[in-house]
Amino acid sequence: MRDDFLEIKNVTCGYPGGFMLNSLNLTLQKGAFAGIIGRNGSGKSTLFKSITGDIKLTGGSVKLDGISLSGLTLKERARRIATVPQFVETGPITVREHVLMGRVPWLSRFSYSYNKTDNEIAEKYINLTGLNKLSDNPLTGISGGELQLSAIASALTQEPSLLLLDEPTAHLDIHYQAMIMDMLYSLNRAEKLTVLMIIHDLNLAGEYCDYLVMMKDGKICADGTPEEVLSSRNIMDAFGADVLITPHPVTGRPVILRNPGNRPEQQTINDSMPGSVQLSYHGN
Repeated sequence: MRDDFLEIKNVTCGYPGGFMLNSLNLTLQKGAFAGIIGRNGSGKSTLFKSITGDIKLTGGSVKLDGISLSGLTLKERARRIATVPQFVETGPITVREHVLMGRVPWLSRFSYSYNKTDNEIAEKYINLTGLNKLSDNPLTGISGGELQLSAIASALTQEPSLLLLDEPTAHLDIHYQAMIMDMLYSLNRAEKLTVLMIIHDLNLAGEYCDYLVMMKDGKICADGTPEEVLSSRNIMDAFGADVLITPHPVTGRPVILRNPGNRPEQQTINDSMPGSVQLSYHGN
């Protein structure tokens, strides 16, 4: 197995007359647990699409384990890369049927049904994600957190070597955030599954990821360990946010806190309206 597992070299792609990535370079090692961070519109999703092939490259190359992805068929690519989208589509199918769809890239050319192995693999990830009691429920009848788990189970059922996740914890409560991140982290460590995710929660990124890529204006402005990337200066540069960085009391990982020092001491909302609310802050 090559050390440079995912190689993005001089990639240029994007939208004609619009947003572009220009000569972007990124390398991930096999078994990395990596996050892509940056403001909305910084190029995170475009970078993902350059890997999945949803956007055609106009320059450069993307290789996985030494193989150029541009030369693969959709089925061949899907056997190597699984993607969990930010928004999971629902339909008149059960959780088990949804998870089994992850086996489609492995069906033979003239096969229209799943075999024993397909069902066993799907059942493995249904159990792993804790969906066994909901496996016969329709997707339309489960919660947002359960729907996200179903999408992750389906992606894992593809048995990929690279798992891409687009904001896997967005809109979820702290229970599902922790559950999903813990599960992905355990899989990454136990099975050397390479994980690359777009993530907006900088504290989750700092807590779980061993490698971070910070983007701004279609370029990588910082990359490295969370301690290297999540500095006050880098976050101000990429996000325009004034923050304080402190080590986590247990793990020592960086924790990001908004700096309240620039807030006004008193702010009036709808001061001219009856029953207006007075908000005041007394900081240092």
